[in-house]
Amino acid sequence: MLTMGVGKSKIDACPLSLSWHKSHSVETTGGHHQSESGRGEAVSLGDGAGCGSQTEGLTREQDGVEAAKEKVPEEEAEDADVFLKFVILHAEDDTDEALRVLELLQNDFGIKPGIIFAEMPCGRQHLQNLDDAVNGSAWTILLLTENFLRDTWCNFQFYTSLMNSVNRQHKYNSVIPMRPLNKALPRARTPLALQTINALEEESSGFSTQVERIFKDSVYKTQQSIWKETRNALPRQCSA
Repeated sequence: MLTMGVGKSKIDACPLSLSWHKSHSVETTGGHHQSESGRGEAVSLGDGAGCGSQTEGLTREQDGVEAAKEKVPEEEAEDADVFLKFVILHAEDDTDEALRVLELLQNDFGIKPGIIFAEMPCGRQHLQNLDDAVNGSAWTILLLTENFLRDTWCNFQFYTSLMNSVNRQHKYNSVIPMRPLNKALPRARTPLALQTINALEEESSGFSTQVERIFKDSVYKTQQSIWKETRNALPRQCSA
């Protein structure tokens, strides 16, 4: 069960969302900085030009805040259309290693976009994030390290991912166990359910060949098409 660095969560009775939404903390922070900058500008203008200039500065500040608010929904709509190439499920203590593998696959092999579970949106139920991560990406990479199987949440994540790949035809062979260079989980301690799947071995001389054979663009496009059809069908089901 993926340690993911998360605690217990309430179980969501709703069906899988099948979509992925990025956290907009960066954009929100940007809007805050813009607001602070506006206030600084208003004060400096007021010192040199009186109340009229202060009013103009405050007006510009309010306009900036309103513009930031209007920008967020547009960006959320764009993020909702992103179907990821892969998501890395990992233990909380392996976040740095997961980030390294993420950069390796994206920068060295051009497999992008991807995400690690620790970067999923905050403030949401963990089960919802897991649903979105697994069903909003073509491949689920299980980072097999010494820490991976020590937490109940990690075990739950990998069993859920496997069951999802079995129950959904287009998700067949979408779960990829991977032994990274650092703190790799020994084969003897690997759960039987994962021993039946060929794992990516980063230390292997054939690692590059494995990556090219697994992450095929044709497979990604097929899953992306099914994901879009499923996502578009949800509003119709809710309104029926």
